[in-house]
Amino acid sequence: MKVFEGAYTAMVTPFDKNGKVDEDGLRANVKFQIKKGIHGLVPVGTTGECATLSYEEHNRVVDVVVDAAKGKVPVLAGTGSNSTWEALMLTKHAKEAGADGALLVVPYYNKPTQAGLYQHYKRLAEEVDLPQVIYNIPSRTGVNMLPETVARLAKLKNIVGVKEASGDLKQIAQIIELTRGEDFVVISGDDSLTFDVMKLGGVGVISVVSNLVPDKVAKLVDSFRSGDVKTAKRINDELAPLCKALFIETNPAPVKMAMNWMGMAAGGLRLPLVELEPENQKKLRKVLVEMGLVK
Repeated sequence: MKVFEGAYTAMVTPFDKNGKVDEDGLRANVKFQIKKGIHGLVPVGTTGECATLSYEEHNRVVDVVVDAAKGKVPVLAGTGSNSTWEALMLTKHAKEAGADGALLVVPYYNKPTQAGLYQHYKRLAEEVDLPQVIYNIPSRTGVNMLPETVARLAKLKNIVGVKEASGDLKQIAQIIELTRGEDFVVISGDDSLTFDVMKLGGVGVISVVSNLVPDKVAKLVDSFRSGDVKTAKRINDELAPLCKALFIETNPAPVKMAMNWMGMAAGGLRLPLVELEPENQKKLRKVLVEMGLVK
């Protein structure tokens, strides 16, 4: 397997009753994920509420997950920022902490050009000798990294893949075609499109749903990769209502609520995120009940 193939969980950052990072809960979540057969872990990404963590908290979450994983699965640490300096600082720490790689979101808010995106990732790749995965999610960043830019970056040392969450299957297919022959992977960043992305040549998913059902998401990916497309499609269809429900409001509000209901460590959200509206809570719970995840 190439680095970062398979099913990776985009982990939540659990908070205690005082709103501080719940390190014991985080360790318990890591243990649960590994026990259920997940292929890898992604702390402090979008789902991990990286935008509202302090630098100290952010780095500490990476430290805890690396320590708790104990080398049993790879850890791909979220270290992206709209500031190249800040991304460098976080990525250097991830390397020092023993993470297996860094997930770097496309710089948000300041809307760099494609040339600016290239220079941003080039600087990171040159200055930190650690495998790096680009994270393209235009709905969050306001900027779409074009396939041609991805292809240029794929030729650079240390840039090993892209988490594609543009939702555009034509774009994803073009990236796969343009990077064919490179030591580079395309990973789904959207649970609802994992099966379709893998049909195009993607190698797995960085999943929100797997916070709840890591065994099912891992089996979907394993089945597809072993040639058992029928089983992969069955699991994909089975998970479709859950994929939809976990994005009924802004991630990670739904998945954190679901985890709390299931007795897992999640806790609350940091403002400006808030818990689901009552009507959406009912819709989410209905899906969880139907899937046998809560009573």
